[in-house]
Order: sequence, then structure tokens, then C-alpha cells
Amino acid sequence: MDLDLGSLFGKKNPALVGIDISASSVRLVELSSSGNDQLRLERYASEPLPRGAVVDGNIENIEQVSEVVRRLWKKSGTSIKNVALGMPSASVITKVIILPGGLNDDELEIQVESEASQYVPFALDEVSLDFAVIGPAPNLPDDVEVLLAATRREKVEDRVAVAEAAGLKPIIMDIESYAARGAINRIIAQLPQGGHGKIIALFQIGAQSTHVSVLLNEQLIYEREQPFGGQQLTQDIVRAYGLSYEDADIKKRSGDLPPGYQQEILDPFLESASIELTRAIQFFFTSTPYTRVDQLYLAGGSAIIPGMVEAVAGRSRISTSVVSPFEGMQLASKVREKQMRSEGPSYLVACGLAMRRFG
Repeated sequence: MDLDLGSLFGKKNPALVGIDISASSVRLVELSSSGNDQLRLERYASEPLPRGAVVDGNIENIEQVSEVVRRLWKKSGTSIKNVALGMPSASVITKVIILPGGLNDDELEIQVESEASQYVPFALDEVSLDFAVIGPAPNLPDDVEVLLAATRREKVEDRVAVAEAAGLKPIIMDIESYAARGAINRIIAQLPQGGHGKIIALFQIGAQSTHVSVLLNEQLIYEREQPFGGQQLTQDIVRAYGLSYEDADIKKRSGDLPPGYQQEILDPFLESASIELTRAIQFFFTSTPYTRVDQLYLAGGSAIIPGMVEAVAGRSRISTSVVSPFEGMQLASKVREKQMRSEGPSYLVACGLAMRRFG
């Protein structure tokens, strides 16, 4: 079993870039500190993945994905070879456990291994395991809360193999939903009163699925994966116009489609999207004590589909906006602001990974 303290929950790290490997593309973000806790966006870039190279978070073709990562790294212009990568949330088991306070690292490691065997449904010698002490346990002054994270070792090894084959050095393996939360909490902190007391729902709408997170005072209070994504719209375009999947995806983003597209293809998709996402909010209400959401943020590559915000806001009757993780950052001179504003929402995970440079 790998127990790599410093990988998943490491402290302040050397210069690194965040690389997010999703179902449809690979994205890279490099940040720097400009003082006074301000971040500066140095560069960002993306490259599409061949269809089928990554399926349901699993890397099916290491050679194809590593070639795309190599191309992306070169295209971005960065010289940093240390990278932070993300694991799909669905492939990582996380659990908060209570352990005695005052244990040293070796003793903690032994206790965590012992506890992990209760929660991990496969042999521990097939597992990559990590943990972090969160802090004192509520109402138990002599104990501490420890966050345990476990995933199948092969899934970690596949991502490491991709980075290394591209000539890069993976030094952090995070969980995609944690990286996204790090990025979104920075945005929430810019709201009046730092967003205190506000219930914020984040929908990361990807190609194949939508990850729903609900936050209150920087704490996760609800999480769910919804089987709905922008790939459905791409497939509708393929069927309607006889295009290749790759061409349909490009034209979906540019809007360069025949006159009947809006009414015949896009509007029904937006209707379906608004129903799915509103249903996700209803699940939140019925499975938690909460009865309201104050703000809905949309992110991910499919959040910027024209009409998505209006469709979701109209059906959910909740204040809805597309969110970019780069809001409030200084921009390096080579970053094109207009392009960054339109593409930013798809970089939430990559940005959160890049933020790991700062602890």
C-alpha cells in the first residue's frame, strides 16, 4: 500500500502547474503569487482528447493522453515540469475518522491503515492511501479528526504514467472535487460578508456528467454526481447534420450551425438540462435539512453553451451565473482577457490544482 503523505494533502509546494484530465480535453493552469494573498494568472491552455481516450474517469489509452499532455505543455509556454493532477471524485473513497490526539506520524499511519480496512471494499495492497489531520474532534478534546482518502493504486499509476511519459513530474495527486472547491471558495470569499451564511450550489457540467456540490461557510454540505453532460448536445448535432463527433463539438462551441439549430436542437437540449439540474436541487432539498439555495454557479466546459444560464435560472428560480475561477486575479500580459472570460468556467479544476502551489 502506498502511503504518500505530501502527495494528496501536502503542505506548501515548489512551483507547479495544475493539469486537469477530463473526458473531452486536458487543461493546464499556471499561477503565481503577486503579494498580499493575490494570485496572478500566468498562463492557461487546453487541448482536446481523442474520443474514448478517457472514459468515466479511466484512462483507456495512456499513449494518446500523454501525447496530448506533452503537446499542451509545449503550447502553454510554461517551463515548470512539476505538476498537480486530479483524481475523479467517483474513484476516491473519503472518510472522516476520529483518532487519539498526540500520535506521531508513524503511529497515525498504523491507525489509519487499520481504520481503512473497514471502509475500503478491496484489498489494501491494491490501494493508494493518504490522510490529513483536520483538527480537534468536536466535543472530544483528546481526539482529532482525520480525513482518509483511498483509491485503487492502478488509477493513480495511470495518471502518473501519463505525466511521466509527457516528460513531467507529478508531485501532487488531488481529488477533482476538492480542487474545484478550493477554486470556488476563493470566489465565494469575494462576495459581500465573504459569502457567510449563503448556501451556494456549484454545478460542474462536463461532457459526460455533472458534479453537484453545495457549500455553506466553505464547508461541503452535499455532493452528488448527475449523469448528464454536454456530450448529449454534441451527439444530437452529429445525428442531425451528419458531422463527425470532433467537427460537431467545434461547431457547438462556435455556433456555426444551420438556421434551424437553435429551435430544433439547442432549445430541447437546454430544456432537458434545466430539468436535470433543477432535479438535482430537489434531491438536495429532500435529502438534507436545507430548504433553500441562495446562489447557483455553473462551471465546466458545457456551462458556457449559449442560453444555459437563462434556462437553469428560469426553471430553478434561483440566482444563476457562470463562474470563472480567474475572477479577481491579476493577469499576466500574455493572457488575452476576452478569451479568458469565455473559456474560464471550464478551468475550475485545473485552477484549483494550480492553487496547490500555495499550500
